[in-house]
Amino acid sequence: PVARMMPMTRLHAAPGSALRPAQRVHLVRPLRLPRSLRLALQAALLSALPMLAGAGTQVRVTTNLGAFTIELEDERAPLTVANFLRYVREGQYAGTIFHRVIPSFVVQGGGLTPDYASRKTRESIPNEAGNGLVNLRGTVGLARTGAPHSGDAQFYVNLADNIRLDHTYTVFAQVETGMGVVDALVEGDVIERVTVR
Repeated sequence: PVARMMPMTRLHAAPGSALRPAQRVHLVRPLRLPRSLRLALQAALLSALPMLAGAGTQVRVTTNLGAFTIELEDERAPLTVANFLRYVREGQYAGTIFHRVIPSFVVQGGGLTPDYASRKTRESIPNEAGNGLVNLRGTVGLARTGAPHSGDAQFYVNLADNIRLDHTYTVFAQVETGMGVVDALVEGDVIERVTVR
């Protein structure tokens, strides 16, 4: 056993009376583990934290200005994440630009080359906008046309809280590091590569 039982007497008072002995209770006192075992257990727990927290897949987006890392919402937007990862693995985003940059709104990219030619995409996917994720600053969503189920490769990063986009555009990720790079992007900045971490 990892713990030992230690008997203790608990005292409590009835309303209007003095303290009196009550029932005996048993408190659990942990055993002292050897330092090496404690450290090994701590290391194991720390390495498992991302899994315990339900951490999603991490993707690094490298631009001509630097890199930012996003964490995908694998469980809450499974179709959109699978679609995005397929494009990442196929190299779809390398050499595309951020063609739409609206200060205090969004930066959008992933579909056009520096000469504004469209990259070929696969069929669009169903909209997962009802997944409970919201368009807050730093979240990443799937761009689309006016048709609700028209998202394919293009994505956007919210530069501000854009709750008016909720329930209309699928949020599927969150910028974890490098939001300063995202804030500095201007129209025409290039996505050099996107890699799964």
